Amino acid sequence: MAASTAPLPRTRDADKSQQAILQAAMEEFAQHGHAGARIDRIAEQAGVNKRLIYYYFGNKDDLFLAVLERTYADIRAAEQALHLDAMDPVEAVRQLVSFTWHYYLDHPEFITLLNSENLHQAVHLKQSARIQEMNSPLVQLLADVLERGRREGLFRDGIDPIQLYISIASICYFYLSNNPTLSVIFGRDLRAPKALAQRLSHITELVLGYVLR
Repeated sequence: MAASTAPLPRTRDADKSQQAILQAAMEEFAQHGHAGARIDRIAEQAGVNKRLIYYYFGNKDDLFLAVLERTYADIRAAEQALHLDAMDPVEAVRQLVSFTWHYYLDHPEFITLLNSENLHQAVHLKQSARIQEMNSPLVQLLADVLERGRREGLFRDGIDPIQLYISIASICYFYLSNNPTLSVIFGRDLRAPKALAQRLSHITELVLGYVLR
């Protein structure tokens, strides 16, 4: 039977096929960006017929949005698994900083996918019906941690949880996304284990210095 008329997977195989497509697409978009990614390569990597990609995800833009949503869902789920609400407020902030740093290190595709979407002025994320709902639990969780710390006399008043999270994310993000150029400019291997450990220590002290009374 010709590839164009191959039957679609049975229901029990559909989820497996979609997950394979999303994983292959994530790798393709992370490596080549939105513009350079090719559906043919995604299909080959996922081991599926190309028409399945269009059947499940629509066009290339829709697939890229699905990848972005999965990327955000993954980091939000990992943050929830930290159970910051059960920690001492100071330790919760410390753990959030450490988690963010190590997540970016362990998931370089997160940075490259966001770089690609920012080049497109977030045109794909603007079409998402889920993205704000997906991120709101983190904001509320951090707000609760900050309020507990304020009530206990540990944190200063008036800390905006969104501003704080953006600061944590941006400090981690900038160092890693610009690491090649920064290493050349300053004549250091800023990806060396010692340099990474020093950077995390610096970020943690910087953030705690802001939130503590």
